[in-house]
Amino acid sequence: MREHEKSSRRFAKVLRRKMTNAEVMLWARLRRRSLNGHRFRRQHPIAQYVADFASLSGRLVIEVDGATHSSASEIAYDRRRDAFLNTCGWQVMRVTNLDVYEDLDSSPGQCCLALPPPPPLAPPPPPRRGRTLSAPYPPRP
Repeated sequence: MREHEKSSRRFAKVLRRKMTNAEVMLWARLRRRSLNGHRFRRQHPIAQYVADFASLSGRLVIEVDGATHSSASEIAYDRRRDAFLNTCGWQVMRVTNLDVYEDLDSSPGQCCLALPPPPPLAPPPPPRRGRTLSAPYPPRP
């Protein structure tokens, strides 16, 4: 493991304990496969960066941007970071704190549009040998 990956893992642990209110609200909607059956991780390290939320199966990163993301230097940093993640095969979606606070219901919906459809459900297993579905008990004599 590279040094920057080790440090991003340590930093991700710290960030999980210090989530913003908007991140906590969005996490409540994303957790437990509640979005098209896709599982999300919070504060997930990807190379030298830490994504707010990431779906490994959907290759989607969701970033919650607060007021600190409005300066020119932060915008440039975010663009470089997004470009790097895109080259690694990740799609990056950004929502603002205000989006989460004012319309929490539409934020996961927008994320849902960016995700591939869920995998089809597996068929039920075949019945065990010697048993049928219509007669679970032997007939009475």
